[in-house]
Amino acid sequence: MTTELNMGTLPSHAELKQALTAVVQEKNGGFGLNMWATLVDRDGVVKAVAFSGDNRGEQWPGSRVISAQKANTANAFSLPGLSLSTANLFSAVQPGGSLYGLQHSNPVDTNAAYGGDSNHIGTEQDPMVGKKVGGVNVFGGGLALYNADGVLVGAIGVSGDSSCADHNIAWKVRHQLNLNYVPAGVSPNQDDNIVYDITDGTSASGWGHPVCAPEAVEIAENFSSTHPIKKS
Repeated sequence: MTTELNMGTLPSHAELKQALTAVVQEKNGGFGLNMWATLVDRDGVVKAVAFSGDNRGEQWPGSRVISAQKANTANAFSLPGLSLSTANLFSAVQPGGSLYGLQHSNPVDTNAAYGGDSNHIGTEQDPMVGKKVGGVNVFGGGLALYNADGVLVGAIGVSGDSSCADHNIAWKVRHQLNLNYVPAGVSPNQDDNIVYDITDGTSASGWGHPVCAPEAVEIAENFSSTHPIKKS
């Protein structure tokens, strides 16, 4: 039975892996590395974990759990009417920021994150699937997921490259999965895109993220035309 919070169907492991693998082949403004991706539902339960390489050793091992943290964060701090990406949280959690300390809330459940058979990691039987991993991550790569009816159904987390490339890849994967009916956000375009407005260590909007590479900035700034948000 569908719960009050978990009100939608998320993509399968195969669909996630296919979309992630395709997007990683594109220019994303990073190092061109293989990636991890995790989907959580609105209750924060991990539904799928996938990697883009031929085997689990071709991605940074630590990025598997980071991808789950990012998914958990984007889901936990987005609402039906307002989406916050993990990239949007970077400046707000710095000392003196409006959300300072947020990164220390909701710790990772280490048993859920690191338990189980390592041979199943990244497969349909990944040991994190069916568990609430938790965790808070405050740099690019986590995005809330909204279906064509405008329903917030969970989130995606992507990790394995620079944080800016992670955001770009997550944005493109969400677009491919047709779960980008974002109602509103804090970026200049009123969506949850990464904001590059930090000067001398201070974000003009309060939602800024550091620049990793000029190419990554250009890709993100062009999303309104190349991978636009949809309207429900």
